[in-house]
Amino acid sequence: MTAPIRPQPGILDIALYQGGASKIEGHAEPLKLSSNENPFGACPAAVEAMGAALSESHRYPPTDHGPLRAAIAEVYGLDAERIICGVGSDEVIHFLCQAYAGPGDEVLYTEHGFGMYRISALACGATPVQVPEAERRVDVETLIGGLTEKTRLIFLANPANPTATMLERGDLDRLADALPDQCLLVLDGAYAEFAEGYDGGAALVENRDNVVMTRTFSKAYGLGGLRVGYGYGPQHVIDTLNRIRGPFNLSGIALAGAEAAVRDRDWVAECIRVNADERARLTGGLRQLGIACDESFANFVLARFADEAEADAADAYLKSQGIIVRAPKSYGLPHCLRITVGRPEDNDRVLGALASFKGAE
Repeated sequence: MTAPIRPQPGILDIALYQGGASKIEGHAEPLKLSSNENPFGACPAAVEAMGAALSESHRYPPTDHGPLRAAIAEVYGLDAERIICGVGSDEVIHFLCQAYAGPGDEVLYTEHGFGMYRISALACGATPVQVPEAERRVDVETLIGGLTEKTRLIFLANPANPTATMLERGDLDRLADALPDQCLLVLDGAYAEFAEGYDGGAALVENRDNVVMTRTFSKAYGLGGLRVGYGYGPQHVIDTLNRIRGPFNLSGIALAGAEAAVRDRDWVAECIRVNADERARLTGGLRQLGIACDESFANFVLARFADEAEADAADAYLKSQGIIVRAPKSYGLPHCLRITVGRPEDNDRVLGALASFKGAE
């Protein structure tokens, strides 16, 4: 009798990733503030470039992503040869686990860390190891205390999702200094554009041989539907990742849209400016209603309620008003709601609805 067909160890331990909801029964066009998308969408130049690329959809895209890597390097002052592009930064995270972790190895992250860290670790047979945070903030000493001889990767989102808190450069240096020889520090910079003065970890990458950063076009650039991201790291790491990257992992349409988007500096700068203004207004408005929230360095605010029951009731009330936010229970934050910073009129709706909810309690 033949043995049953079974997947590799770890894969059946993966819970399916749940994205932000986008529909509410009874509301034809709900206000979606559950996925941290840019409410203004992609820049017109990117839309035009994608339209033009449609006529070439019968052609294979370039395998080296040369024009996009060159544009990223030009705008951010990076070395194009040390950039790898992926299907969102998620794919780069997966490449890192596939290349550097496996059975018997450990992948370290914090208790409120992005769900893909655990998923990618399990997918390659490694053991995901979670360490506590301190009041929704990463504690570097706790992370260092979680290192063992089996640790191969540390994933750290900075700014963090779903907490929106972040570490200073000195903390990142201290963490990188403490890494054992066999370990890479991966700085997930999906929200880096929204943290004023922060380079996403680029300077740290330039000065060290054990740090990689990832970035995405899904947030500030408004291209979540295209699925484009990239990693920047030491040459030996990027060369390794390119050995397992599919040659045509990004479509010609995605490459054209992302290149145009990264070159339109004025559009993204204006989106970031409006986000900063509206983030401050949303944070202040929530606090005036007695809803606690930490200072946010991203394009969302994590609202904290008295307990899970109140958070559930607030979520239900917002849905009744046609507003979708994210309940981050799977991230160990059952008493919270994550609210994307929308347009001014969107944030007015959220604050008005929550004022009505608090008044009705």
